[in-house]
Formats: sequence, C-alpha cells, structure tokens
Amino acid sequence: MRILIANDDGCDAPGLLLLAQAAQGLARDVWTVAPERKWTAASHQLSFDRDLDLTEIGERRYACSGAPADCVVAAMTILFAGGAKPDLVLAGINDKRNVGEDVAYSGTVAIAREATFWGLPAICLSRVDGADPAPTDLDAVTRVLAVLWRRRGEWVGDGAWLGVNLPAQLPARLAQARTGRDKIGSAVDILEAVPGRVRYRLRRGRPGTASPGDENACLDAGAISVVRYRWFGEAPLADALIAEWSGALG
Repeated sequence: MRILIANDDGCDAPGLLLLAQAAQGLARDVWTVAPERKWTAASHQLSFDRDLDLTEIGERRYACSGAPADCVVAAMTILFAGGAKPDLVLAGINDKRNVGEDVAYSGTVAIAREATFWGLPAICLSRVDGADPAPTDLDAVTRVLAVLWRRRGEWVGDGAWLGVNLPAQLPARLAQARTGRDKIGSAVDILEAVPGRVRYRLRRGRPGTASPGDENACLDAGAISVVRYRWFGEAPLADALIAEWSGALG
C-alpha cells in the first residue's frame, strides 16, 4: 500500500510529522510532499506563473516551493509518473480546525480535493488550536485512520473525500457532522485612511458560531467530526426554467 501525505503548514509542521507516523501503521510505503513554508487560506491555487522546485529532504520526503495543491500535482507528475499511484492521500494534520467556509479557503482541504481530481481516495485532517500534544495522540490518530481505511468502501466515491476535525483531547468518538456557517474573514483593521485610499489588514480568527449537528458543535462536545464532501455539488435548475430564460433573450 502506498500513501501520499501533504499539508499547508510546511514540511516541518508537527501535525505533518504526527500524521506520517500514524500512516506507518497502515503502510510502509509512505511519501511526504509538503510546502517549504506555511500557507494560510491558500485555497486550491496552482502555480502556473512561476518555476517550482521539488527538493528531497529525506527518505521519501520532499519539500515543494509551490502551494499545497501543487504538492499533489508534483507527486503525481514527477515522483509517481509511470509508476504506482498512491492508494490513499492524507492531508494535515492542520494546526487549526477546518470547518464551515474553510471548505473553500483551506489549503488542507484543497489537497484532498486535488487528490480526488486524480481519482484517489483522500482524507483531510485538522485539529482545534490549543491542543497540547499527548502520548496518546499517535495511537488515537493511527486507530482513526485504520478504521476509515478499512471501511473505505462505505465512503470512497467519485469526487468524494472525508474531512476530519480532531478535538483537543484524544482518543474520542467519531460523530458525523454537517457543514456549519462560521464566518471567517469578516472584519478588518484600518491601518491608514487618506482621501482616495484605505490601507487595512484582514483580521484573523472566527466567531466560533455553532449550531446543533455542525462541526463546531461536535468538536465542542469532544467528538471527532466527520464530513463527507463531494466537489461536484451541482444543484440543477428545472429545464423549463432554463428554457424560459433562453426565450427571454429574444
């Protein structure tokens, strides 16, 4: 079994190292391709406009000068070109929760989404901030991965991946969550205002809004939240409505 791991916190992030250790409980053939630096709210950008470097930093460990999603592309087009593809792609463990609108903003989530573009099963993992590392963490994460991989036939699907958020204390039970609405990027700090120009900085953080059954509520209850995402989430309109719009064009 071959596993590819990537993240958006950088190639030396503690969460990445923990996830790589946990992945060893599933497979010996574990590869890591991670960004050289931390990316925040990188989303799913790909670096088409500049040269990139892929640097070997250890056995089956590489640093990529590009964005998080670039790491998956580099692995698939360079490291695994003409060879065996990964059986599973893991993203994380992100150093803060990824909930609500993070599905669009998060580089961690984008890694898993990019993996599904290549037809690969994927799981992105994040953990609430402020969690203190504990001796039980490795065993807990390893057991979660083992269960999810063993039961992959029940969640793997075209364009689908799992989003997992870990609470502060592990081990913990799994709980299915719905995607919540916790608005990030909702405030700014004005640094300078002169006629015709405002200099400002987007304020980091989120209000922590929770409603019954969403990811924040699950995490607040001490559970591991699990969401099954699917990147093609069309909501088709009625054919008759489209025909009516078309007729209105004249």
